[in-house]
Amino acid sequence: MKSIAISGSPRENVGKRDAKELRYEGKVPAVLYGGKNQIHFSVSATDLKGLVYTPDVQFVDLDVAGVKAKAIIKDVHFHPLTDLPLHVDFLELDEKKPVVMEIPVKLTGTSPGVKTGGKLVQKLRKLRVKAFPKDMPQYVEVSIEKLDVGKSVGVDELKFDKFNITNNPDDTIVSVTMSRALKQAEQEAGKK
Repeated sequence: MKSIAISGSPRENVGKRDAKELRYEGKVPAVLYGGKNQIHFSVSATDLKGLVYTPDVQFVDLDVAGVKAKAIIKDVHFHPLTDLPLHVDFLELDEKKPVVMEIPVKLTGTSPGVKTGGKLVQKLRKLRVKAFPKDMPQYVEVSIEKLDVGKSVGVDELKFDKFNITNNPDDTIVSVTMSRALKQAEQEAGKK
């Protein structure tokens, strides 16, 4: 799993007025929890861009006034109008404890159903994966090599050695449905 380094500065005061001043200076209030004690700090909004506005999932190597920690983003609060981050929650990782993350789905191969005119419908773009930090994948590969029209790949069909998928086993990840052109071609073939 990729990781990105971010440095922050500790916050002396924790409150609305202090948070507002930080945002005015172009910084985002943040908190790191899950370790021995919580750390309240602020990070530059520009440092967060490569971490928040991306479909990729990354670990974060935090450095807050000499205190180093490996973490993940657990929650981001955005401004309702400007979509700028207002607050970020980081969860400190422990190599001995499994963690649950939303990991992107990567489709591999070419579907024979799509070649014959079917429509590929991807219902889940991310899956909840539970794993130890060292075993966390960058993405979950789903093969669509055997998908014909009317077939689908569900969560229950995926099996991995080093991590588990915690989504509902009945959920469909990707399917190939019949397109309008294919339906029309079948109806016309049936009339002849």
